[in-house]
Amino acid sequence: MVAPRKSLADQAYEKIKNNILNLTYAPGMTLTESMLTQELGMSRNPIRTALKMLQSEGLIVTDYYKSMRVKEISYQAVTEIYQIRELFEGAAFKLIFDSGRAEEFSYKIEARVVRMCAVAADPFEWELADTQMHLEIISIFENERITRFYESNLAELVRIGLYSVRNGMQIDATNTNLKKMITYMRENDYEHAFSILHDDHFTLGKDNALENLLSTS
Repeated sequence: MVAPRKSLADQAYEKIKNNILNLTYAPGMTLTESMLTQELGMSRNPIRTALKMLQSEGLIVTDYYKSMRVKEISYQAVTEIYQIRELFEGAAFKLIFDSGRAEEFSYKIEARVVRMCAVAADPFEWELADTQMHLEIISIFENERITRFYESNLAELVRIGLYSVRNGMQIDATNTNLKKMITYMRENDYEHAFSILHDDHFTLGKDNALENLLSTS
């Protein structure tokens, strides 16, 4: 069965959104319809529709003069996102062990890490794969509200994650540590497994993102 062809507006939406997420359109960058029509080779109508969709998602903001900009990444946003991640994922990771499902989840997480290793040369694709790994962890809750909350913040997670990579977070080293975490999970060693998750993905990730933010402000 042939998949239905995407509308021009949907195509424009995906291209602009990807450029926002991968930081091609940097936080704070001004976007104009004329610039985007030329860059994407489309007319104004699909571009206008796409911009409205991205405004509704909060990725594009409009100022007093109706000028459109890519949403900034603030110090507060980074701090809050990582605080939320540590609260939810910390509790989820503990539940994985307390429920006796550490080995089961080690294989689920391993599948995500394999993907992360496969796309390690592309930081944007790696960040997308990394978010799926974190979604796998919180899936232990079987809570649709928590899952939807995470999914609604995926754009910020990806952009902030790229800030971390740009300021020194080593993809290969992170992948290696995640493999160690998986081994600890299979040994039912919560303390060592959680230490890797905490140090690499909460503390180091946040610190690198904040340093990149401060260095570009």
